[in-house]
Amino acid sequence: MIIPMLISTASRFGVSCCSLTPSVRLFSRSSNMAKSKFEYVRNFETDDTCLRNCYIVVRLDGRNFHKFAEQHKFAKPNDDRALGLMTRSARSVMEELEDIVVAYGQSDEFSFVFNRSSTWFKRRASKLMTHVASQFSSSYVFYWKEFFENQPLLYPPGFDGRVVLYPSNRNLRDYLSWRQADCHINNLYNTVFWMLVQRKGLSTTQAEDRLKGTLAGDKNEILFTEFGINYNNESAVHKKGTTLIWEKRDETVIKRTKLPNGEEKDMPVTRSRRRVEAYHCDLIGEQFWEEHPDILEDDNC
Repeated sequence: MIIPMLISTASRFGVSCCSLTPSVRLFSRSSNMAKSKFEYVRNFETDDTCLRNCYIVVRLDGRNFHKFAEQHKFAKPNDDRALGLMTRSARSVMEELEDIVVAYGQSDEFSFVFNRSSTWFKRRASKLMTHVASQFSSSYVFYWKEFFENQPLLYPPGFDGRVVLYPSNRNLRDYLSWRQADCHINNLYNTVFWMLVQRKGLSTTQAEDRLKGTLAGDKNEILFTEFGINYNNESAVHKKGTTLIWEKRDETVIKRTKLPNGEEKDMPVTRSRRRVEAYHCDLIGEQFWEEHPDILEDDNC
């Protein structure tokens, strides 16, 4: 910003006049200021650039969510409001960072997979992790009332994150399979556990003792013989978690169009839009990946 300075001059008629001359520049960014003696502290920053040609996975986990769920009266063994809120928050992250090709969530965790060629934040792990975590956390608070109308948010939730790189499609698929297998194991245990507590009247300690050392078949047998529950018929979102991907969908809207004769008329217009869609399906087998071949990139990159 240039501040004009008034400079008096004398004319040959003896009358003083003023001329405008550029003088002082305020709020400028000089090269000398940028190269201050304190700049050496930047050398303490470590290089956390993620290796190229690798999928970048950012996984978030709820911090101390057992206590959070109790104080906010989450239903046991699964609270569909809480799961819906997690999915809505994850959708917000994907809409903000479009290089995320797939996300998978269950319980109080969500994993976000950036494509191999992503250059978001120059592939800096700290930038990617903090942006995902902050967007997810703020969305969780922002959308809380949509899912918990009668339950006030008593305090803000916390989520921690980590960044892991996977160099091949097989590695990435195995990672997602691992998280989905974890979802099944935990949900089966929690379903039996809370049936024993809520319907059989056992204490939490007694329920733990009852299930100690049992295998999946044993738990299925308890559910069926004692509670008449066939675990195969349980909700897919509880057993398999939630997978979010980008899909193109045709949408038809009514648009006011001016015809050649000058008349205006409402006309249907169809356009293809890219949206985040949710699935509750098996990720371990081949079917999902065959139906969505555009998610994974060529291993020969």
